Amino acid sequence: MSGARSSGANTASRANTATASTTGRTAALVAALLGWLFDGFEMGLFPLVGPRALEDLLGGEAAVASGVKDAWFGSIMAVFLVGAACGGVLFGWLGDRIGRVRAMSLSILTYALFTGLCGLATTAPQIAAARFVASLGMGGEWALGVALVSELWPDASRPLLAGLIGAAANAGYLLVAGVSILLTRIAAAAHDTLVQAGLPAATVDWLSRGDAWRLLMMAGALPGLLVFFIRLAVPESQRWEESRAHGGTSHWATRDLLGVLVGSVAVLGIVGVWMPGGVATMTGAGVGAGLTLVGFAVALAGFLLPVLGYLRRAQEAGAVDGHARGRIVRTMILAACLSGVALMGTWGSMQWLPKWAIGLDRAAVAAGGPPGWQVKEMTQIATSSGAIVGTLAVALLAGRYGRRIVYCGLCLASLATIAWLYRGTTGYGPGFLAAAFVASITTAGFYGWFPLVLPELFPTAVRTTAQGFAFNFGRVLAAVGSLQTALLIAYFSRGVDPARVDLEAFPRAGLTLSAIYLVGAVVIWAIPETRGRPLPD
Repeated sequence: MSGARSSGANTASRANTATASTTGRTAALVAALLGWLFDGFEMGLFPLVGPRALEDLLGGEAAVASGVKDAWFGSIMAVFLVGAACGGVLFGWLGDRIGRVRAMSLSILTYALFTGLCGLATTAPQIAAARFVASLGMGGEWALGVALVSELWPDASRPLLAGLIGAAANAGYLLVAGVSILLTRIAAAAHDTLVQAGLPAATVDWLSRGDAWRLLMMAGALPGLLVFFIRLAVPESQRWEESRAHGGTSHWATRDLLGVLVGSVAVLGIVGVWMPGGVATMTGAGVGAGLTLVGFAVALAGFLLPVLGYLRRAQEAGAVDGHARGRIVRTMILAACLSGVALMGTWGSMQWLPKWAIGLDRAAVAAGGPPGWQVKEMTQIATSSGAIVGTLAVALLAGRYGRRIVYCGLCLASLATIAWLYRGTTGYGPGFLAAAFVASITTAGFYGWFPLVLPELFPTAVRTTAQGFAFNFGRVLAAVGSLQTALLIAYFSRGVDPARVDLEAFPRAGLTLSAIYLVGAVVIWAIPETRGRPLPD
């Protein structure tokens, strides 16, 4: 009788566990999708509002004419990228050490609060500093959310989930464009209302000028509320719990984070070299390139240190063999190269599109044409819509035809569509928006590929640290490319009428940087094909 009761209790327990698991998986997916949505919102903010914000902070047309605005725009984009690289390793380490859910909560809180603080900035360096700290959380949230969802959901669901991950982030870009249109339309009407409510007129003017960019940045603090839902409803990864129970988390050491600190200083040094007034601008590109290579090597060693230290201690304890240790490190470096290709293509060529669209529209108006409607917002709507289509399609294609062939095809397609965008577009209009939409399908399609493939390359014990490094260290490569965009624009501007710089110099710079996709088409064949394989333990 007692045996029957025991059997019944066990059956009930399994049923309750299954129900809780289904509920928990759904809550985790909802939380992760919202996290990526807001992640995309935060990432899309500065490319959209940055030009007007920098005009406001740097002195308007004088900063535009001198090229200072372009230099700061590229530098702040680069600061964001290297901060995300640091955050990917730091929060990835936390995810493997203390669990996916707690680390993800901290990462979202970090990026929400410091994005909101950007709205209080009074100088360009203040925005750069706040964006750097915010990007720490953004880089960490990507790796943590991908690992959590991949570990909670069955293998057969991964291609669709990967597409949803990429689509959610790009829906955030779409959301920021919609919020920007709303704010610019109501800012003037709200001005008098806010003054009548008792706010000083000077404060209201300060908040609403420049297409209300400060209000839009402050709105970036709202995702912090998501943390309450995550802590209450989202379960920890059972794979991580099992790994911890078997001692999988015991080989992490806090002292290894010293390497992350050194790596962070190195990548910030790289940005400092190329910032306005930095070493490269004072001594020349040759010295800047040399210092960049040194900083890159130091950053690589520093960011690898946590995983290298973990693997060494795990091997000494007999938990990992030498062959597996070498394979993990080699795969991390190759995957970082693949993410660097995709990120450099996006951030070096595509993230400047709202700015380019503004320049094209201004040139048309100067020639006597009518101004476009909500130019930068419509450009971001076109690119984010294309990106949503691309991420969903690429993840499903990779699930059906294989990871490597789809990545290679995506590189070649990105080259072709960027060439159409930059060589076939002569002004802002429907043709420009159509080309931007198609180019985004291919260039953003990678962000449906990475959430599918990176978790498949690494075991549970090092998954968030390893994939955090693999995806986010690619941002260091992309940061270097983003910094070079402004230099290439300046180079191609030589002898060009200043009024036609946006028409002629930027397309050449974007097309030049897109050649990086050729590297990806070759490197992809060095990683293993993971189609049809279960998620490694």
